[in-house]
Amino acid sequence: MRRRWDLGELIAVLSGKGGTGKTSVCAGLATALASLGESVLCIDCDIGLRNLDIALGLADANAISFLEVCRGDYDLSAALRHPQYPGLAFLTAPVNCTPEDIDKAALSAMLRAAREQYKYVFLDAPAGVDLGFKLCAAYADRVIVVTNPEPAAVRDAARAGELLELMGKENVRLIVNRIDKKLFEKMRVTVDDAMDEAGLPLLGIVPEDRNVTLAAAFESPLLRYTRKGAAAACRRIAKRLQGTWVKVPVR
Repeated sequence: MRRRWDLGELIAVLSGKGGTGKTSVCAGLATALASLGESVLCIDCDIGLRNLDIALGLADANAISFLEVCRGDYDLSAALRHPQYPGLAFLTAPVNCTPEDIDKAALSAMLRAAREQYKYVFLDAPAGVDLGFKLCAAYADRVIVVTNPEPAAVRDAARAGELLELMGKENVRLIVNRIDKKLFEKMRVTVDDAMDEAGLPLLGIVPEDRNVTLAAAFESPLLRYTRKGAAAACRRIAKRLQGTWVKVPVR
């Protein structure tokens, strides 16, 4: 357990719309940090549409939900340990409930306990800007907004950024995902445009990579399936989260 005065960082991974690859980015960052020796807890907060387990390579695992921990059915120590990353634990999302059903005091207490036990706690939020988005953002020390170069996704990222500003969130960063390497020079302009429109500083870029889909199909974490492309990008971003300066690749 971490010292009570040395709390871990709670990171909400959000997107203004579906289809940005938010969950795969969340899983990539979590496994990258775990591979760097950090203690990490991943919580799937996408109630009813959970799929973080697939991105983590835990599709067939018997994971308990964060709601079961909030209700006191299980202790946080019962979170599923990843067989390939000893420092990584996972809580899935409940199925038969809505964000309105979550006891906010119990959730707050559970997240506080998580920060006492783990260096990084990731909340994979529902896509969109509804209650699930707001709940995850409200508790976060850092917010990552995931978008892609499509105009609709950039516009929704801008809306998410505006809502986060209204919520008083200051530590907000942007990841532009699914950038086509063959059009990288053109995409560099798009990244700049995304930063300008969203009003958010850039944390990193992740290339389009079919290995993300293949890794999920073979029930493998991306970073175990390949070391290139999106996996390498997630490792670079993970080091930035640790406070290490890592240059964003330009070619």
